[in-house]
Amino acid sequence: MTLIGCGQLTWKDVSAEQVLAEIALAGYDGAPGSLTDDRSAEQEVGWFAEYQLVPAPPYFSARWWLPEEEEAILAAAGKVAQRTRDLGCDVLYVAATGMDHVAPSGRTRRELAGKVTAADGMTADEYAQFGEVLSAFAEITLSTGVTSSFHPHVGTVIETAAELAMLLDLVTTDALALGLDTGHIAWAGDDPVVVCNHYLDRISTLHLKDVNDTVRQQGIAEDWTYPQFTAAGVFAELGEGMVDFPAILTPLLTTGFDGWLIVETDVTLLPTALESARISREYLRTLGL
Repeated sequence: MTLIGCGQLTWKDVSAEQVLAEIALAGYDGAPGSLTDDRSAEQEVGWFAEYQLVPAPPYFSARWWLPEEEEAILAAAGKVAQRTRDLGCDVLYVAATGMDHVAPSGRTRRELAGKVTAADGMTADEYAQFGEVLSAFAEITLSTGVTSSFHPHVGTVIETAAELAMLLDLVTTDALALGLDTGHIAWAGDDPVVVCNHYLDRISTLHLKDVNDTVRQQGIAEDWTYPQFTAAGVFAELGEGMVDFPAILTPLLTTGFDGWLIVETDVTLLPTALESARISREYLRTLGL
């Protein structure tokens, strides 16, 4: 059964208890679990259950392209996978950090967000290291029953569809799936329908975001940084932006997909996060979800 989760980032300066209560009130099944919470996995599952929620797939990020970090990343894989399993999930989002990564232009990926060109990418050696370590990590987590699902993200070293394709060409295992993000694909300047359908058989979970294209275009024209885009409202509530969700979700669900769909509006311009979450949830109901 496909479950609908809601990311917690929309809520600012409120208690974690209020966040879960309002996610439940808005009609979601769960929210991403934590890999770093002080609670044990059993305690976190119980805490979510108090709000009639369950943990959705958590999120692990690393600087995969740095040889000096390989040992620590792979040493973490088994622990991360076991925590994910103990939360009740068999899928893990994996992503790059790297907003401070300096491109050949001398600008950081945070500064280049939404405006990346081929000249801004990692070196061949960095790509090779990334692919090798990511492959090994995915094999370790899968041995514990957890599918690592790579998540491209604006402002990191894997932002565009071209960068994703280059990375996947260097992944040497079938253990790695994809946890794409409709909003980050659109913000990066690619067509989320084309990208999601191209990788349809590799998607194990999906972040659902919408994008205000007017804001996106203004940010490109004015050379905004990542925080400037989000503060201006580049993310819209589902159904109110440029992403064609039926063209993405219909073929995905036709494949028999039964994983998590996680709604995210990292920053909303609405008065409250609850209002934002409700609008997006109601939109998905119009699609039969």
